[in-house]
Amino acid sequence: MTYRAPITQSDLQAYCDGQLSPARRREVEQYLLDHPEAAEQVDDYQNLNDAIHELYDPVLDEPVPAQLAIHPRRQKRRLVSVAAAAAWIGLGAMFGWYMHSTTVSMTQPGPLNLHLVQPAAFAHSIYTAEVKHPVEVPANEQEHLLKWLSKRLHTEITAPDLSAQGYYLVGGRLLPSTDRMAAQLMYERNDGIRVTLYIRHGAWENTLTAFQYDQRGKIALFYWIDGPLGYALAAQLSRNELLKLSETIYHQLN
Repeated sequence: MTYRAPITQSDLQAYCDGQLSPARRREVEQYLLDHPEAAEQVDDYQNLNDAIHELYDPVLDEPVPAQLAIHPRRQKRRLVSVAAAAAWIGLGAMFGWYMHSTTVSMTQPGPLNLHLVQPAAFAHSIYTAEVKHPVEVPANEQEHLLKWLSKRLHTEITAPDLSAQGYYLVGGRLLPSTDRMAAQLMYERNDGIRVTLYIRHGAWENTLTAFQYDQRGKIALFYWIDGPLGYALAAQLSRNELLKLSETIYHQLN
């Protein structure tokens, strides 16, 4: 199906809240039929909404405490307003934490695991252990490296600048990745910690750009889809450290 605009996280949330126009709602419903992972995510959102309403809706029907009932009508309106505000604050806090956990912690099986996460983790473990040949083309030939990778992947490849985060580009290489080619860029910190950015083209059929988190032994990964490109950042770092690097890379690439 051709959509008037890509289906995004905002559309999915608006769908759960009943805030879409009839035409857009039909598009989202068709999208959910074609994308089981997104449909499961929407089910989770709706279950969360139901749980929050079950928890907070009774507050609106509670009687006004006697010590507050000096002016019954005025106090009742005030109490209802306070209760509603408390409910919405609770809703925001719970939904915010839920969104944080689902967008950075949900391991996605299937094509993303097979074509992006698994090969990115394997390539990281192989080449970051290399002392003499960690990369195919060193950083002092960065212009040649990026032109070469862009040509082989049939898309423009750029190297994010992570110097402000304490990492410098070591270089990169071209890699086979299941049914097509992939690029790996390697960065290193002064203490020897290495980070790799794995990039490959794919028929992802996915417009969701939320970060996903995965852990393969000691290797942590954040990965995401941006149009036809899939990205996976891998390192032996804490989740928070790796998330900050992922956000920096994402903003630079966009």
